[in-house]
Amino acid sequence: MLGSTGFIGNAVCADLAAAGITVRPVPAPRLSSEAVDAPALLAEAGELEQVRAGLAAAFTGVQVVVNAAGLATPGGTDSPALRGANSLLPLVVADAADAAGVQRFVHLSSAAVQGHRPFLDESSHVQPFSAYSRSKALGERALADREAGSCSIVTIRATSVQGPQRPTTAKLARLAASPLASVAGKGTAPSPVSSVDSLVRFVRAVGLHLGHVPAVVLQPWEQATVAGVLEAAGGRKPLRLPAWLCRSTLWAGYRLSALAGERLHGALRRVEMMWFGQRQVPGWAEETGNVPEPQVQEVLRSVREPAGR
Repeated sequence: MLGSTGFIGNAVCADLAAAGITVRPVPAPRLSSEAVDAPALLAEAGELEQVRAGLAAAFTGVQVVVNAAGLATPGGTDSPALRGANSLLPLVVADAADAAGVQRFVHLSSAAVQGHRPFLDESSHVQPFSAYSRSKALGERALADREAGSCSIVTIRATSVQGPQRPTTAKLARLAASPLASVAGKGTAPSPVSSVDSLVRFVRAVGLHLGHVPAVVLQPWEQATVAGVLEAAGGRKPLRLPAWLCRSTLWAGYRLSALAGERLHGALRRVEMMWFGQRQVPGWAEETGNVPEPQVQEVLRSVREPAGR
């Protein structure tokens, strides 16, 4: 397990331990990458023989490797460190898992790689819109272009994961309880906001599945709507805004952000998700009966700010 001390990694470890599964935490090496495309990234990975050998030794006797390490900076700017953590690291881990005889490598990516598409799915079509989503998309592309070995490589595209200990969830609760909480139109659009509880159970299901798992799988939708998310987190009904006004505001905001080096892209994307959400196409989880019980409503209610604060 790489990234075991992070928000998602810690939750995965706790879930696996509760299920009686032995977890071996492995420190993730700090990598840096100058690559901007998959061929260059593959070339960089090929030069990291000592790093790969060290990871392979740590994976000896392991059946499944889970990579929850990386830089979760949706509003950050591009850097070699960002690409090293989110693009190069999964490639090196995949090579090490192959060398160690690991049966399956589960890499946690982000649904942000599909950006502003009207729906999320498990296809290779990506539309990254920020430095963070581009770094995640580059990692996915390199894994797809990598020469396959004996280890099954599966990328999970996690959606907007929330949990009681996550600062972004606390911010969502404060926003939902404020007069700024709003939705476009009736607020019935599906929201990709999800719970860490359901994600970790999905990670376990993917890792332990005995049959074939596609190269990319999408974290299942938890049946939330944009209005339902705000009501659960804030305890009040959100303001309904005309959809045309919301679209015009976002159009202008993204263009201003582009002029400022995409510095506002992360914040604008959060507003876009609050107003319009994003539909998810059913995939492998639904086809195989591996959909965890939705927990997002309970998680959001648990972080709701007390009335009067």
